[in-house]
Amino acid sequence: MSKRTKGEKIFSVFNTFLLGMVCVFTLYPIYHVLMASFSSSSGILSHSGLFLKPVGFSVSAYQVILNNKNIWTGYGNTIFIVVVGTCLSLLVSSMAAYSLSRQCFKARAFFMLAITFTMIFSGGLIPLFLVVKGVGLYDSIWSLILPVLINTNNLIIMRTSFAQIPISLEESAKIDGANDIIIYSRIVLPLSKATIAVICLYYGVAYWNSWFSASIYLRKRKLFPLQLILREILIANDNSTSDSELMSESIKYAAIIVSTVPILCVYPFLQKYFVKGVMIGAVKG
Repeated sequence: MSKRTKGEKIFSVFNTFLLGMVCVFTLYPIYHVLMASFSSSSGILSHSGLFLKPVGFSVSAYQVILNNKNIWTGYGNTIFIVVVGTCLSLLVSSMAAYSLSRQCFKARAFFMLAITFTMIFSGGLIPLFLVVKGVGLYDSIWSLILPVLINTNNLIIMRTSFAQIPISLEESAKIDGANDIIIYSRIVLPLSKATIAVICLYYGVAYWNSWFSASIYLRKRKLFPLQLILREILIANDNSTSDSELMSESIKYAAIIVSTVPILCVYPFLQKYFVKGVMIGAVKG
């Protein structure tokens, strides 16, 4: 191995320093919220500047959060929405992407144009609300899943990935008597694990963070997802004036940690697929 030049060493040091600073700026907000969540309310209010350690260490905020029935109900609803919504979105998106990636499908250009059209123009919030209410999904947890079942960007990414699979594999399978269902389930999906893992992450994060649709379509508190419960906590904390009604600052930070940690735990398991998956279709030979 040849020795690195002086310029390469300087670049390596500068690159390491720059990436290190990016990591600090990226991770510190999470660390700040974590330290604040373990601080007392009085300590948070009296402290100014950055949190390097808890001020008046206390776990009372987490005790309040874990004893809050609405939080657990919201967790259950959110987990249902994320698991069911992600599975259905992956199933429908992959089936549509497979159809649109097949050269034998003559109408694929028309359907791709129609799908791409939705990325530029949409009916708007009021027509969507009227459709959701008209089909009987209003005040139902399915109103947070079915109207957003397919994301156009994710569909195009999957279509591009499926289209790069050699057509010879499909032809060989058909010679052996395989139909489209077998080709889709036993050839296309196994060869697209990286893309599917990334799209799974995209859909999961989108369902996990969604709260606006719930605020429009849901009225029963027992159906509220976790994000809507946390929004109510933040609003109550900002608007309350009475000491008895004032929501603790530490509870606000603890709620953020409780709602963020589960989705952060998913990233390490999908990280090895992430770069490969998002680069699908970026470079064509």
